[in-house]
Amino acid sequence: MTVADAPILSEQVDLKQQLQNRSLKRFLARLCSGLLLVGALVCAGFFLTPYDPNTPDFLNRLSPPSAAHWFGTDQLGRDVATRLLYGGLWSVGLALLITSFGAIAGTVVGLAAGHFGRVADTALMRVTDSFFAFPELIAAITIAGVLGPSTANMVLALILVGWMRFARLARSLSVEIAHRDFVTQARLNGLPSRLILWRHILPNIGPSLLVLWTNSWSRTILSISGLSFLGFGVQPPNAEWGAMLLDGKAYMQTAPHLMIFPGLAILVSVLAINLTGDQLRDLLGSSATSD
Repeated sequence: MTVADAPILSEQVDLKQQLQNRSLKRFLARLCSGLLLVGALVCAGFFLTPYDPNTPDFLNRLSPPSAAHWFGTDQLGRDVATRLLYGGLWSVGLALLITSFGAIAGTVVGLAAGHFGRVADTALMRVTDSFFAFPELIAAITIAGVLGPSTANMVLALILVGWMRFARLARSLSVEIAHRDFVTQARLNGLPSRLILWRHILPNIGPSLLVLWTNSWSRTILSISGLSFLGFGVQPPNAEWGAMLLDGKAYMQTAPHLMIFPGLAILVSVLAINLTGDQLRDLLGSSATSD
């Protein structure tokens, strides 16, 4: 490569970066618009539905889908569509909070391990590895079973088993970025460690953590539904998709809609979140994976 070719290569790199940034901005704009639309539709559903999710109507038990009840009614005559809406608050909304708490805790642990010396690194990573010794769902079932079936205990169990992936990813990326020239220059300039973490390391590991966060969100939805299906999660009469599957299991042959619609809600939600995470990974060029 000659000296004359250097400006051309620089322009090509700049053009590629500009195109990537434009694609990312368009994707984020579409994503925000889609989320606002879905949020508006869900809020409209809460106001427009004439049914209470927990009030029984024994005259309409196990009714099939109809104009009055779009997704039918359950064994107590409750409207399935209404319960799906309210169940989404538990399955999707609660999973969002659990994943966010786990992401914050894991990121703090990973940054501390990667930035505050070998002693902190060894101690924190050994604790993380000890949590990794048990499968997440099995550990969550064990913790929830010991503490007792309740929503609070399920949330605690899922937070306790959901932070390790973020810690390991944050640690590995922060160690890599800590040896780059701009971080070394910041240290030589006397910038405090907390500002180096906040200004230089965290923004550079953020995209990878965001991709992992989306994948963890969908995994947590499955975990909440699974724990509720086993009786360790959200308790009756609250509507939750996994609990609705448990209630409909006894009527699978006579009223299959009791299992079809909650199952579809879980499938569509998890698939949509995973596809969003894959698109973000492609746009950001992240090295994060779903594992």
